[in-house]
Amino acid sequence: SWAVGGGGFGNNEMQYYTNTADNSRIEDGKLVIEARKQKKAGWPYTSAKLQTMGRQSMLYGKIEVRAKLPKGVGSWPAIWMLPVDGRNYGVGWPDSGEIDIMEHVGFDQGRVHFTVHTAAYNHKIGTHKSGSIMVDDASDAFHTYGVEWEPGHMRYYMDDQTTFEFSKTDNDWMKWPFDKPFYLILNIACGGDWGGTQGIDNASLPWRMEVDWVRVYRKN
Repeated sequence: SWAVGGGGFGNNEMQYYTNTADNSRIEDGKLVIEARKQKKAGWPYTSAKLQTMGRQSMLYGKIEVRAKLPKGVGSWPAIWMLPVDGRNYGVGWPDSGEIDIMEHVGFDQGRVHFTVHTAAYNHKIGTHKSGSIMVDDASDAFHTYGVEWEPGHMRYYMDDQTTFEFSKTDNDWMKWPFDKPFYLILNIACGGDWGGTQGIDNASLPWRMEVDWVRVYRKN
């Protein structure tokens, strides 16, 4: 399903998400998510945010997305997961957890980030847990971004390379809220507190994230 609307999404982002073919469509068998310099409902950019909520949730397993990332200062594509119940444990984000399988900000071209957010570990208080690697051709070639999510442990990877691991250390939900169902999200944000740190290069739009496939494997 599509998320539709603007509002900044807690990060002061500048896009309005639509469910139209301008911003998400199938081309040559691939999913294209495209951000445009296009005014909509008072917002200066349009983009798309696709999510499996309401259709497909998962608890543990292996999630892989083969994608080619957009290029341009101000772009902020992400492949990530949120809990089906956003109020698990506490009063919402970040208490209920976030799994960022891939993030890229266009002002730091080629550096791909892999992150978890929890009540104890999140970027709002500077304690988030993450890894990153340089992928020189991230915007020119397809790579597989994934996470193996097991009870007590997560292993993030790109292609066959482990990029970041995160483990449960005790039964404190503030450190490990990842024993509840999550759903998958694919989007491109425009600007925002992180993506827009160095402004938005309007000449670089439109931005395209191409997705070859999404695969989810359940743990037996």
